Amino acid sequence: MPEGAAPPVERQLPTEEARDLFALVRELVQREIAPHAAAEEEAGHFPRELFTLLSESGLLGLAYDSEFGGGDQPYEVYLQVLEELAAARLTVGLGVSVHSLACHGLAGYGTKEQQSEHLPDMLGGGLLGAYCLSEPSSGSDAASLRTKAVRDGDDWVITGTKAWITHGGIADFYTVLARTGGEGAHGVTAFLVPGDAEGLTAAVPEKKMGMKGSPTAQLHFDGVRVPDARRVGDVGQGFAIALSALDSGRLGIAACAIGVAQAALDEAVAYATERKQFGRPIADFQGLRFMLADMATQIEAGRALYLAAARLRDAGRPFSKQAAMAKLLCTDTAMKVTTDAVQVLGGYGYTLDFPVERFMREAKVLQIVEGTNQIQRMVIARHLAGPDSR
Repeated sequence: MPEGAAPPVERQLPTEEARDLFALVRELVQREIAPHAAAEEEAGHFPRELFTLLSESGLLGLAYDSEFGGGDQPYEVYLQVLEELAAARLTVGLGVSVHSLACHGLAGYGTKEQQSEHLPDMLGGGLLGAYCLSEPSSGSDAASLRTKAVRDGDDWVITGTKAWITHGGIADFYTVLARTGGEGAHGVTAFLVPGDAEGLTAAVPEKKMGMKGSPTAQLHFDGVRVPDARRVGDVGQGFAIALSALDSGRLGIAACAIGVAQAALDEAVAYATERKQFGRPIADFQGLRFMLADMATQIEAGRALYLAAARLRDAGRPFSKQAAMAKLLCTDTAMKVTTDAVQVLGGYGYTLDFPVERFMREAKVLQIVEGTNQIQRMVIARHLAGPDSR
């Protein structure tokens, strides 16, 4: 199988429109993404022009309302599109997920006037977004963030530093969570900050193990002035907005993880059926066949879980617990499957000549972003047994 080719997954799609959408996605993957993935990742190149194409093709706003330029697609369809994109190149799949996360606050909590003014360009007008919650000293403990927004007449003045920002320094807009009140979750407010705002600067991007084509950087807010008209939701509502966005975002990470895992499995199967040892393909050996069977089973289980959570979301039912479960299972699966894929390829798997070493490096970050898997376990346990009594 060519590197990054769309995995031969038999999709269960709800409409003819969704099936047409997948035909478009697979064409884009084969023509625009897969052929360049390995070289561009090795060079650390971010495909900004590709995201413009995805926007023009309607793929950056799939899950949002068509009234504002979205695609009116259910989450179960949107997530499977993410899986296809991530299987070709995680920088692209995760980038679309982060962009969708950055749009969530305004789409769900903004006023009609704000939505009419900003969402069309955010969803289909070529803009690229980023989401700013984490800080150097507040990652898992997001409610302890220190970036401040102080009211000054009709404006807010934002000062502080955000960390680990995907698309940091290249995004056209940032959804920023800042402290406007006292300590804890109730003192946080959300803002929509333009990427070219005066006083906003980005640090040199982090040097990462994987996803080298996706810039991750600190952002410094040095008295960034934002009109109150760009405040999203009520003052003090920001942390609730952030948690709502993360529930959906975790499903995006789960889908991306299954995409990477599927790509690794496809490479492993292709290699095992072609590589011969002792006069026959190594896929004939039971030990290796059982590895492939386990990898495929884990992927199917992860896919089923993220789709079940998506269908709850589409039905308007609570899905926070299932989102945490999907993020946990799918990203752990991606780490296990990609590691096993390297093992199947043996020494070749450890070289740059095959993409499985890249898949393994990329899978690791998915266990960390948008809530570490230890945090997911805390979320799940809270749903089962209530808050920690300490």
